[in-house]
Amino acid sequence: MSLADSISKTLVPIHKEGYPFIAIAAVLTIILGWFWSPLFWIGLFLTGWVCYFFRDPPRVTPVKDGLIVSPADGTVCLMGSAIPPRELDMGDQPMMRVCIFMDVFNCHVNRAPMAGRITRVAYKAGKFVNAELDKASEHNERNGLIIENDNARIGVVQIAGLVARRIVCFVKEGENISAGDRFGLIRFGSRLDVYLPQGTKPQIALGQTMIAGESILANLKDEEAGDIVARVS
Repeated sequence: MSLADSISKTLVPIHKEGYPFIAIAAVLTIILGWFWSPLFWIGLFLTGWVCYFFRDPPRVTPVKDGLIVSPADGTVCLMGSAIPPRELDMGDQPMMRVCIFMDVFNCHVNRAPMAGRITRVAYKAGKFVNAELDKASEHNERNGLIIENDNARIGVVQIAGLVARRIVCFVKEGENISAGDRFGLIRFGSRLDVYLPQGTKPQIALGQTMIAGESILANLKDEEAGDIVARVS
């Protein structure tokens, strides 16, 4: 393996959504450094952090009917019954909700928790309170998806946080998506809520650290996972 290959395999890819922010940070670094050299090093550090924030590493997703994987990197901050957002039109009965909080150091690329067809995409403007709070599900800016397949119908909601000011969704209604596929991104610090059928038993604990596209949230078939095939995405 050549040195160039070694370097390319070591460096983590950056999502294209981050390119404008990296360019802005780099230009500001040069301008500030022109006036006062210590500002250059501060700007260089911040530019490096922006690159780090928009990293988009490949993930190895377990593929098996019934498995629900985490849609986000972060920490499980809430778990329990809750009524889905009204705009998703999933009814007014409680569903099992798992909430994953992403801080500014987590990878913010969001991935599909299961394979299926996207039957609804619904955006709602709102506030920007701390995404770790329960009320963020109701009051904050958010974008929700419904994913359906032959086995289940689940909701996934991107929620803006205290410093997040932009929710990006890459998919549209009617598209098919595979588990672990990228479907969106949130800038900078936010939360993902997953609404599962009532009665689902999550295979996680509060405070657990999740990896998008890899960590298993639940098994809707309520059986031993057994042999699992994985795919890289």
